[in-house]
Amino acid sequence: MALFSISGIRIAGMAACVPNTIYQNSDYKWISKKERELLIKTTGVKQRRLADDKTTTSDLCFTAAEKLIKDSGWNKEEIEILIFVSQSRDYPIPSTSCILQDRLKLSKKCLTLDINLGCSGYVYGLSVIASMMQCSGIKKGLLLVGDISTKHVSYRDKSAFPLFGDAGTATLIESSDDKAKIGFNLQTDGSGYDAIIIPEGGMRNHISLKSFEYKKISPGIYRHKIHLVLDGIKVFNFALSEVIPTINELLTSEKLTIEKIDYFILHQANLLINESLRKKLKLPKEKTPITIDKFGNTSCASIPLTIVSELNKQVRKEKLKFLLSGFGIGLSWGAVCIDLDSIICPELIEY
Repeated sequence: MALFSISGIRIAGMAACVPNTIYQNSDYKWISKKERELLIKTTGVKQRRLADDKTTTSDLCFTAAEKLIKDSGWNKEEIEILIFVSQSRDYPIPSTSCILQDRLKLSKKCLTLDINLGCSGYVYGLSVIASMMQCSGIKKGLLLVGDISTKHVSYRDKSAFPLFGDAGTATLIESSDDKAKIGFNLQTDGSGYDAIIIPEGGMRNHISLKSFEYKKISPGIYRHKIHLVLDGIKVFNFALSEVIPTINELLTSEKLTIEKIDYFILHQANLLINESLRKKLKLPKEKTPITIDKFGNTSCASIPLTIVSELNKQVRKEKLKFLLSGFGIGLSWGAVCIDLDSIICPELIEY
């Protein structure tokens, strides 16, 4: 297992941006009213934010980053690393991080990198940027994490369309004299890669006219091969079997107990998964804020989005210990223990 810690690095700020279009799942006409009510009850997704056809993930991340950098008073010339984590990049090539470096007017000396990850992406992205900053001596970095997942799902797929929302986030990372450690536990099981997948459009299965032919998979589920396929049962079983041991291993490694963690921020997969994990871990509700009801499953953006949306005032004024846990596509999952100490955290931004 990839169980390790990093010191001398801290989060200095965090911001989140969502589209201003709100979609109510009670208006999802593809299924009956009774099905809609059951879906909302089990998934917990009452409404979501949907990006329009002209908005990209990088637009949302750019907007969050501009606000965050301005509020922090950072000099953009001092930002020497930018990492962009997303499964909805601007183009197949080039890397979106290169485009964002220019768009944000960062120095040409800035290192940039794209990471193609979804649900676990914030935890993985944080581990990569922190590790690279520690080993290189880079003082200031920018982690941009988000997805526009709603463009990947079929409206006529009741198993996927009502779940996902769109969001982009920005996190400022800086070197610090503080000796506090950031502890990570990162894991992968690629045998379950097909639990969440877009079957065609890559190099394994090239795109063709047939890729866009709709097929009936089961009652209420029609999609083509460029749409996202979600095996909900497989993901549910994976989450319940792997996430809890990973969190417990990390707590043991960091010599921490559940009582010493102020907040547990779980990837907002769906209410059934999150409540099952919370109850098995015996976590009080007040320590596990939920945003699945307001934003849906926002992929890799869900962890920072939840912090910005629900704990904005607390993280700006207090020193708090967090355990963040992301899990899903890949299959990949991970957890991180980190302190947030009076960080810059603007109110949620609408685009």
